[in-house]
Amino acid sequence: MSNAKDLSREAPTSPRVRIGGYAILSRMADKGRADIAGTLGDFHFDCPLDNMLFGFKGVKGADVRKELEKGATDTEIAKWLDANGTPKTEDEKNAWSDEIEAYHPYENPEKKDWFVGVCGEVGIDPQTSTLFDYLETDDRVSYKIG
Repeated sequence: MSNAKDLSREAPTSPRVRIGGYAILSRMADKGRADIAGTLGDFHFDCPLDNMLFGFKGVKGADVRKELEKGATDTEIAKWLDANGTPKTEDEKNAWSDEIEAYHPYENPEKKDWFVGVCGEVGIDPQTSTLFDYLETDDRVSYKIG
């Protein structure tokens, strides 16, 4: 797949980037395309992060993958999400994206220990960091970005 990033060499898009109002979409699509192309590196498609988006929309990763296999762009995936699964208004998409961007795993008893550990690995404070802060920092550390 020619438009697939080689995620063994570069990071996927930040989860903060919103396409069609959806946070996570562009990062998920980067991972899906890389999975199809065999350049996924240490990443995973249809992972818990991707499933935050899939669950919000009521779709399956396998169905999104089929669209990516057809060569769908991020914008086309956003339009596909709008047309499939659970209908969402623009306000609902924006509220969900705002909420997911502000998510603090430290405050979730089931995620706290994991989050403290991974934040320690990349040198950020788990008490003040969001999941997206961790993901972006991990990408910078792993790929020696800026």
